[in-house]
Amino acid sequence: MNATTLQQLATATLTGSMPFPDIVGRLMQEGVDHYQVDCLALQFRFYGVQGGVVLAPLLFEGLPPVAQAFDLPALKAAIHDSQTQGQKFRDFCARAMQAGVQSYSVFLRGQRVMYIGRQGDHHVEFFP
Repeated sequence: MNATTLQQLATATLTGSMPFPDIVGRLMQEGVDHYQVDCLALQFRFYGVQGGVVLAPLLFEGLPPVAQAFDLPALKAAIHDSQTQGQKFRDFCARAMQAGVQSYSVFLRGQRVMYIGRQGDHHVEFFP
């Protein structure tokens, strides 16, 4: 995994300068097994197939605090809007945090995302 490339891909995610499917393809080319978005620490963690971790900041100002309660209907609505309405990543992050998501892990080869709440609540969403 090339840390500079992963930092650039994290920035492209934040700015929306590259389509998400292209970012996923590039992450896989870089040897990323899965990555985590930590809404409490405001950072990405990229985990390599061969080991290793690369961190990148989640640089959005003014995000809401992560809600204490896990609101699955609100999370599903945010996911739906990202998949079908072109919702911006920042807006998705804010809505996920308001729905009580403390972190989520994207398993590239497993083609699924696991969203986790503060009390261990979770939801698994398969790639469309």
